[in-house]
Amino acid sequence: MKQDIKSLETEQHNHQSTNIDKMNTLDILKTINNEDKQIPSVIHKNLNNIEKVVDESYKSLKDGGRLIYIGAGTSGRLGVLDASECPPTYGVTPDLVQGIMAGGNEAIFRAQEGVEDRPEEGEKDLKEINLTEKDMVIGITASGRTPYVLGALNYANSIQAGTSSISCASYSEVSDVAQFPIEIITGPEVVTGSTRMKAGTAQKLVLNMISTAVMIKLGKVYQNYMVDLKASNYKLKIRSINILKEILTINDSQALELLEQANGHVKLALLLGMTDLKIDKAKEQLKQSNGHLRKALEGEENK
Repeated sequence: MKQDIKSLETEQHNHQSTNIDKMNTLDILKTINNEDKQIPSVIHKNLNNIEKVVDESYKSLKDGGRLIYIGAGTSGRLGVLDASECPPTYGVTPDLVQGIMAGGNEAIFRAQEGVEDRPEEGEKDLKEINLTEKDMVIGITASGRTPYVLGALNYANSIQAGTSSISCASYSEVSDVAQFPIEIITGPEVVTGSTRMKAGTAQKLVLNMISTAVMIKLGKVYQNYMVDLKASNYKLKIRSINILKEILTINDSQALELLEQANGHVKLALLLGMTDLKIDKAKEQLKQSNGHLRKALEGEENK
């Protein structure tokens, strides 16, 4: 039985913002800010469920699978955003973490009416990327009832892929479908029903947590530095140099020399700077440690 939209927490009237149309600019901003302050504590209550999703997603990626976000509207755009930021930040291929939204790429910029109401479209979009049982699919829907997302997760379950969901409604339909549901109850919006606000903020924070934690577990971070970033622009090249300088306590020219030796790979440059290994041996050491710099260093120390 479909959940009545009127019963959703995100559709309720927010008494704190009843007269927001009469407020001055500063009071409008204070009202929005006060509502936003509640989000981290709500997420904190769900850390155990988020932990399960991180661990399952990590298993999928470690075993050759992919992490797939799928949603409609704001929720879909947030998935596309998080996925698109993984390659430059962590040096992964664009297909490892993917964002899919109802209506395709055109819907990122302009709403495609009606697509989100068709569950078969969610199934079709997952079939088009050749979803397999190794993949992890996270359905994102503030209401927890979007047919497009439900269709996608039902299909993913049917082929034994991993499934999770991020919703902002209690006892949502999507939570009954996903193997690892997350419900972040953000309550009534400042502007009634505008889930791009608190619900969207909560979804973005959770997506950031999931992708960041997974990448850390995959060895994409050393200490708290993004050592697998791709220096695809000037800013990232400077960041790469600064990472080497800070960790190795060296100067600009030394950092640049190491980076050139490593063909722009920060992690490899760090291993070269921390050991007496030659380039081929350093590459082999990283390969044997599955890309974990700390493990590669420990292996060298234990020899």
